Amino acid sequence: MPELPEVETVRAGLQDTVTGAKVTRVEILDARSLRRHPANVGDFVETLTGRTIQAAVRRGKFLWLPLNQKKDEPQLALIGHLGMSGQILLRTPGFEEDPLTRIVIHLKAQDGLKYQMRFVDQRIFGSLAIDVMEDTADGFAGGFHGEGTAGSWQNKIPNQVAHISRDPLDPSFSEDAVLKLLKKKQSGIKRVLLDQGVLSGIGNIYADESLWLAKLHYDQPANTISRAKAKELLGHVKEVLAKAVVAGGTSFDEQYKNINGESGYFSISLNAYGLTGLPCKRCGKAIQRDNWMNRGSHFCPKCQKLKAS
Repeated sequence: MPELPEVETVRAGLQDTVTGAKVTRVEILDARSLRRHPANVGDFVETLTGRTIQAAVRRGKFLWLPLNQKKDEPQLALIGHLGMSGQILLRTPGFEEDPLTRIVIHLKAQDGLKYQMRFVDQRIFGSLAIDVMEDTADGFAGGFHGEGTAGSWQNKIPNQVAHISRDPLDPSFSEDAVLKLLKKKQSGIKRVLLDQGVLSGIGNIYADESLWLAKLHYDQPANTISRAKAKELLGHVKEVLAKAVVAGGTSFDEQYKNINGESGYFSISLNAYGLTGLPCKRCGKAIQRDNWMNRGSHFCPKCQKLKAS
């Protein structure tokens, strides 16, 4: 499943082209990709057509494009969630068809050039939707949106995303608040890292990598970890996520691509995830994979021992 680095790669790739672009036409090829679109907002095609995109914003694994606000209406945004296999590709007219394209949004950029923003999704767990935006609870920007863009949408967040906590790369992320939450959690630390109500954007890959760096077992109860160690872990989380963003995310198959249809290459930097049976780069012991929550946890049984509570 695409995690923060993959979604940030898509957001950054879209930003320059879609900011200020006008939606000229919308094609719905598979309505199942609109299942999260709330009916009270209005028809998806009618509401989106003719709108101008204000920016490209991300919090955690959610991406949204604020739309120009019409008189006497709430601020709206086009939300994209990639689910397990969703892709947002930016193509020029006439570019060859992308298999499994579900929605095509035709754009006219500020420079007059035309583009197609194609939502491609193999397993149809992802979605597009238009949603009303609300003020952020802390009064800060709703999510990361790069430099040089601002507007009435900046300190707002779509209703569907408001329950998601800030992610570690968010300028308004509060490390202290997360450290306090960790001390209250009896669950294993990996389960807590994946809890989007504690901090967002982390999935299986980057949790395993961060825990390897911190020498923590995935099932170590969060409240048994010292504040100093937990702070070290959060530092590794930020480090891993930032490096993965630079590498364009992690691709193991055709399910994750950037806006140009290219794979990310962070997989060459992995220390634990997907390396079952290979020697730990730190101690030489074989990396182990345990079944965990219908997926797997990869760790070094020597470096990452489960300590008594």
